[in-house]
Amino acid sequence: MKKVSRSQHSSLNELNITPLLDLAFVLLVIFIITTPQLVNNLELNLPSAQVPPPQPTEPTKPNQIVVAVTGVVSLNGQSLTLEQLRGSLTALKNANPDVALVIKGARDTDYQHVIKVLDLIQQLEITRMGLATETAP
Repeated sequence: MKKVSRSQHSSLNELNITPLLDLAFVLLVIFIITTPQLVNNLELNLPSAQVPPPQPTEPTKPNQIVVAVTGVVSLNGQSLTLEQLRGSLTALKNANPDVALVIKGARDTDYQHVIKVLDLIQQLEITRMGLATETAP
């Protein structure tokens, strides 16, 4: 009978963890690559198949409101009180809901007059508005 030596069948004193580390690193790399696509939520407005409405060929001129030094307000060259301005702007907005305005105050105007006009425009919910400025000489 042959004796079996115990040195060949001894228990492993150390585990070889290299394949486990390789697997862990591969999984880590996969998660690092795929996670940004899962988290990134971009809202996109994709183009539709509808034909856009035709654009006007000539650009529309904005209505100009000028506030004089004395506080007199004029709309497109016509002097108005604030109540008359309210009526005129309401008529303009009813005719075109996307009406555009440019407000210009004289250099020495008390800015409170301009603020009153701006408040009136805000009350009428006119959103396309700009303030005219003078360029430096």
